[in-house]
Amino acid sequence: MAASETKFHVLAVDDTLIDRKLIEKLLKTSSYQVTAVDSGTKALEFLGLNNNDNQDVEVNLIITDYCMPGMTGYDLLRKIKESSSFKDIPVVIMSSDNIPSRISRCLEDGAEEFFLKPVQLSDVNKLRPHLMKRRMQTNVNKRKAMDEIVSPDRTRARYNELQVK
Repeated sequence: MAASETKFHVLAVDDTLIDRKLIEKLLKTSSYQVTAVDSGTKALEFLGLNNNDNQDVEVNLIITDYCMPGMTGYDLLRKIKESSSFKDIPVVIMSSDNIPSRISRCLEDGAEEFFLKPVQLSDVNKLRPHLMKRRMQTNVNKRKAMDEIVSPDRTRARYNELQVK
């Protein structure tokens, strides 16, 4: 990894300790920065979505178990996609249950991927394209914003408004 390239930050959510440790190890092996929590509620707290106190948290991807007590991974997906601050963050759902209707519902409602457990390194390797796509979109949006600020048309309009009377 180049020195100028920053690590992608992944929020991993799983209520089962062994599964959480496994996904954390796989992500770290693939050079991701990982924050692991054991519930959807704690994920929302980390993101600052529980109390509308959006923290300055830079998360590039969220990977969550589907079946958790309290708040399911699907519920977490819906909350993230409803959030104006985090709706563009890719969300990946994991489950040990291969239920086609569940998989379809998650993908239709905004999940980028649905992994069957146990998650393997080959699954983790599928994450990078989603992260790169989001980074490129972010860069394009920043460039468009800068172009709009310094565009000759805007500058001319501002200049015309400032003409001395």
